Amino acid sequence: MVDGVGPAAWAPRRDVPELDGKGHPKIVPMAGTEHFHVSAGRDPRGLPVMAGDEAIVGKITDMWIDEPEQLVRYLEVELDPEHGEGTRLLPMTMARIHSDRVAVRSIFGTHFNGVPRNASGRQVTMLEEEKISAYYAGGLLYASKERQEPLL
Repeated sequence: MVDGVGPAAWAPRRDVPELDGKGHPKIVPMAGTEHFHVSAGRDPRGLPVMAGDEAIVGKITDMWIDEPEQLVRYLEVELDPEHGEGTRLLPMTMARIHSDRVAVRSIFGTHFNGVPRNASGRQVTMLEEEKISAYYAGGLLYASKERQEPLL
């Protein structure tokens, strides 16, 4: 899932953040701005994160928003010590928010420590976004041997 081939392929984009029209990073943590709040739906902060093998790997600590588009792009996951250390970004397209948990079907508990990290806690670069999204997407095929077998 880290080799960048097949379903986990990523494009070699520039290792700089995508900027808005004013020259500021487009995607930033919600905790770093006072302009946004959750106005509809379930606020996932504080919910546990359940991997595809039903392991609880950590909890949601923040949401990363695309300010110009006014939508959430990533959830920030603080990992439990048995599944790694620090935080990882989880693309919203790979997460399902339930009333009592956030579910990630594509990867298992043992894979969360391998999710590519972003270098800064205040922004994510275009290259980091590619690698993070590719890792989760690659898990749909590569996370287990059973997924790699043909379906007949």
